[in-house]
Amino acid sequence: MALAGNFLLILAICTCKKLHTPMYFLLINLSLVNMLSISITTPKMLQNLGTHRKSISFYGCFTQVHLFVWALVTESLILTFMAFDRYAAICQPLHYTLIMRKEMCVGVTMSLWAVGLANSTFHTGLLLPLSFCNSNIVNNFFCDFPPLLKLSCSDISLNSTLTSGAAVIFGICNCGLTLTSYFFILRTVFRIPSTQGKKKAFSTCSSHLIVASFYFSSGTYNYITPKSGSFSEKDKLISLLYTVVTPVLNPIVYSLRNKDVKEALKSLSGKGLRLQRPQL
Repeated sequence: MALAGNFLLILAICTCKKLHTPMYFLLINLSLVNMLSISITTPKMLQNLGTHRKSISFYGCFTQVHLFVWALVTESLILTFMAFDRYAAICQPLHYTLIMRKEMCVGVTMSLWAVGLANSTFHTGLLLPLSFCNSNIVNNFFCDFPPLLKLSCSDISLNSTLTSGAAVIFGICNCGLTLTSYFFILRTVFRIPSTQGKKKAFSTCSSHLIVASFYFSSGTYNYITPKSGSFSEKDKLISLLYTVVTPVLNPIVYSLRNKDVKEALKSLSGKGLRLQRPQL
């Protein structure tokens, strides 16, 4: 469902010229990072459930945690940039085309992917020298930093501090920047005299606000909250929210609450039906 939904969303945006705008360019990147995120964790989980052989190789585990944290951080950065895009569109409409010009959008987005990769590489590099002799059981359904650190018999104080610090920067700070953008957006919207104008402004922001609030609230918890013991069932459930539920939820939210996306999907399905129709 996640792969199909995000792929259809990307296809609809790419094939509809009306959607070739900065907002939908960022939405394509959000869908790509969602597809990457769920492809890293879920296939292995499904294999373990199907074969009842719950195992992963040592380097396979480190590869999984490296790629997943890359996707996790990149998604938080993209959501923050999307909030800035909505701020520029609503609060600075006369300068929007200059602020969100093509070169700037592409350059910033590539930088966000690079920052996410650099952060993941740095933290995984600090994880590799640790000794793992306490246990070989990862108390989660995928390899992630908090449960892996619990398995180490080395000093993990530096790793824990840096992991919490990264969670503050990429979680709480990004969430704060997103909320700041929406504070100025709401202030501008309430000054719009017409009800129709307010409704139109809210409709362009509501989808992103729903996705961002769900993601930041669940994604930051496991990295910034200190764990005295092993992962609890609540921690695993929260992990499930931002690894599986969010990639499924995002395309649904953007499709149901966005008129332009719904029209693009209808147009795409119409083209598909015409292609399937037999030639007489």
